[in-house]
Amino acid sequence: MKFIKEIFMANQSTGLSRIIKAAGYSVKGIKAAWQNEAAFRQEAIAAILAIIIAFSLDFGLHERLLLIGSVMLVVIVEILNSAIEAVVDRVGSEYHELSGRAKDMGSAAVLLTILLALFIWGMIFWSHFMH
Repeated sequence: MKFIKEIFMANQSTGLSRIIKAAGYSVKGIKAAWQNEAAFRQEAIAAILAIIIAFSLDFGLHERLLLIGSVMLVVIVEILNSAIEAVVDRVGSEYHELSGRAKDMGSAAVLLTILLALFIWGMIFWSHFMH
C-alpha cells in the first residue's frame, strides 16, 4: 500500500516545482553518466571541443546549428545507450539473447549517430573550405 501511495504522491508536483525537480533528476543523470561511463566522458569532451571549433570558425547560423546539433545528438544517444545498459545490467548478469540484443542495438545507435555527425561535419567543412 505504501508503494502505491508513493507513486501517486510523486506525481503531485506541478508548475515550477515539477520543472525544478525534473531538472534535478537530469543533472543527477548527467553526473551518473560522467562518473560511470568512459564513452560518455570521451564524447562529451569531444563535443565541447567541436562546439568551440564551430564557434571559432566563420560559419553561418545554419551551419553552426548543424555542427553543434550533430555533436549534441551523439551525447544524447550515448546517455540513452548508457541507460539501456544500466537497466539490462540491473536485470541480471547472466547472458540472455535479448539483453545482448538490447545492448548491441544501443551501441549501433551511438555508432550511427557518430557517423551522421561526421558526415555533417565533413560536408560543411568541404563546402565551406574546398568549394
